[in-house]
Amino acid sequence: MSDTPFGFGLPPEEPENGDEGKKKDPAGGGQGSGGQPGNPFGANPFGFGGLPGMGGQSGADNPFAAMFGSLNPNDLGAAFQQLGQMLSYEGGPVNWDMAKQIARQVVAQGTADGTKDASVGPAEKSAVEEAVRLADLWLDQVTSLPSGANTAVAWSRAEWVEATLPAWQQLVDPVAERVGAAMGDVLPEEMQAMAGPLIGMMRSMGGAMFGQQIGQAVGALAGEVVGSTDVGLPLGPANRAALLPLNIEAFGKDLGVPSDEVRLYLALREAAHQRLFAHVPWLRAHLFGAVEGYARGITVDTSKLEEAVGQLDPTQPEQLQEALQQGMFQPEDTPQQKAALARLETALALVEGWVDAVVHEAAKSRLTSADALRETLRRRRASGGPAEQTFATLIGLELRPRRLRDAARLWASLTDARGVDGRDGLWEHPDMLPTATDLDDPDGFVHREHLDFSELDKMLGEAAKGDAPEDGNGDGKE
Repeated sequence: MSDTPFGFGLPPEEPENGDEGKKKDPAGGGQGSGGQPGNPFGANPFGFGGLPGMGGQSGADNPFAAMFGSLNPNDLGAAFQQLGQMLSYEGGPVNWDMAKQIARQVVAQGTADGTKDASVGPAEKSAVEEAVRLADLWLDQVTSLPSGANTAVAWSRAEWVEATLPAWQQLVDPVAERVGAAMGDVLPEEMQAMAGPLIGMMRSMGGAMFGQQIGQAVGALAGEVVGSTDVGLPLGPANRAALLPLNIEAFGKDLGVPSDEVRLYLALREAAHQRLFAHVPWLRAHLFGAVEGYARGITVDTSKLEEAVGQLDPTQPEQLQEALQQGMFQPEDTPQQKAALARLETALALVEGWVDAVVHEAAKSRLTSADALRETLRRRRASGGPAEQTFATLIGLELRPRRLRDAARLWASLTDARGVDGRDGLWEHPDMLPTATDLDDPDGFVHREHLDFSELDKMLGEAAKGDAPEDGNGDGKE
């Protein structure tokens, strides 16, 4: 598997607190192939350099290595069959059937420590259900938001893959589509007409390439996550709290904490996330919309490609394939991208900070290991654990709540100053939430007067009902 599915580099390391100090750059991270700082794309975002017969490297740098193996005679039949499937693909920017297939294969292979996936047994299911039930009882006492989980489920790694792929599709497709469209955007119409078959083939292979590498990444991530909200986004179905017993056991192995406390603390976090996403109706769309806004803001520096296209012989469209291997796609940071990324990072910090504060309040007097588990999870997020790194390579965004500690302190201060209802009432409208600037001055935000948007929304709703068309009876009913 290539380390960078879309050519996105891994994020540079962050200090433990996520918002202080300088970033480390051990391998020139944060620079693209052209040496431009902040370029999240590699030299070849389509990754075609490693294809057989197309030059480039093999092995780990060849994204088809995991699929085709060493291409010995016994593998050729299967290899060409999969190649045919790739070239015949006519769907969207990512071949999600292939992504699912590859992810399941990666899960079946097991993790680096030799742990193999296994079906969840009745005892594990019962333990998860009991942990989530108890977690909800504790959370009832520290938040005004009611339970957001109608059911609690214990997933195997394969079940996590199946359940979260729809969310991955919603997150990844906009970025993949924007990158894939760059090639067609730069070609003049007459060239597009003549190179049509080649472009179609390259798009099919691009969809398969993305699908193969996303499958590898999601499959690897399935071996690390402990629930459905590890990256601060609702990846699983709505109103369903999910935990992965096998991964929870691995997470708590070297912590020196009783396994039932580890499970209960993680159940508290999962249940708290579910409350937010269930009872703050605009939050999911806000987070996913920020990712889509980032994708819309992507522009591709195609000057090199335009120059190459201008020198192509229209009778030899295969030259376009050679041009694609020369690292012609160089994205530019735009104000739209930066604004979308800032919105997303702030929202993630507020979500994770609220969960951190609420869970700590619920657990501190009940679990002897609450402080240790809190710090372990904070460091895991702030240092860019496997979940964050995998996500960064998938869509080029670093979904780390850089200011988690600042946000957690702000929510705790709000609890002291306004009480639980006053704190949680800020989720009623996005304009009521703290901004990145407010995280710099939490005391100023805590003691500031805020508009009550709930009354405004109520008035607007009543006005809309009053404008509804009436039927012959004059009662507005059909």
